[in-house]
Amino acid sequence: MFNPKDWTMLAVTFLSAAGGAMLPQFGSLFQPYPLYCMMAVIFLSLIPIPLTGIWSTVRQAPLSASYLLVLKLVLLPVVVYHLFRWTLPEYAASAMLLSGMSTAVASPFFTTMLCGNTALALVMVVSTSVLVPFTLPGLVQLLMGRSVDISFVAMSRLLCVVIFVPVALIEVFRRCTPKLLTKLYAAQFPVSMVLFAVTNLGIFSKYSSFFHQKSSTLLLALAASTILAVLFFAAGILFSWRRPVADQVSAIVTFGFMNNSLTIIFASQFFGPLEPTTAAIYNIPFFGLFLAIRYYQQAKSKPRS
Repeated sequence: MFNPKDWTMLAVTFLSAAGGAMLPQFGSLFQPYPLYCMMAVIFLSLIPIPLTGIWSTVRQAPLSASYLLVLKLVLLPVVVYHLFRWTLPEYAASAMLLSGMSTAVASPFFTTMLCGNTALALVMVVSTSVLVPFTLPGLVQLLMGRSVDISFVAMSRLLCVVIFVPVALIEVFRRCTPKLLTKLYAAQFPVSMVLFAVTNLGIFSKYSSFFHQKSSTLLLALAASTILAVLFFAAGILFSWRRPVADQVSAIVTFGFMNNSLTIIFASQFFGPLEPTTAAIYNIPFFGLFLAIRYYQQAKSKPRS
């Protein structure tokens, strides 16, 4: 059902997360690097995708992209917030922040592994990253009655660096040293695993003391984030049911794979410790969701007898 790469990725995720939480001094060495690791991941993910593939996706299916954008940045976080207000009110803010955050920069990498529509995933990464500085503060104020002061320039600068520097570098490499790109792409998986491990070590070590002091809260946060992953999986299928399987995979990835590092940074600045902790814990069901999508993709691709 699952290939060795799936299990390797899951093992790297759990071991690096546990290592960061249990060995905070060691993990602290990696705390400055998660952002750069994600830039490197998106660089590797973009190697097989020419920019013309992105623009053609927008031209061919502008309504599909706009539809997913509205669902991702507006409808889904509102619905999720109210569901958690009724069931786990302590985690309603965490659920809204995670569901309303921009799509993860590594989404094209995961979409490629899952045989999804990678160009559509990349369109969603770029579009949500541009729009989230407007949509997320508005959602917080609307749903929670709180005004969040965000520097649009600072946040936009951060997002532009994360997204557009790898895009620009890819084009430079593609024109100047295409053979080097081929070699880098051949090493994409092992290098990406190292980058994910460094990211988890840095993130989980930062909240190690909170994990040890609030072990029961940690378990509840894991339960809440797992429920979120299930909701994102169901929403992705529901809102793309009549689309090809590749588009369904991209929809689930778009909803369920968000920019965790940015969520943690945002939550740390404007909320208490629970919200960034839940965002960090989501790394675990994040990769569990990957396995669920793999199973769904394989099940849908089997020829019917």
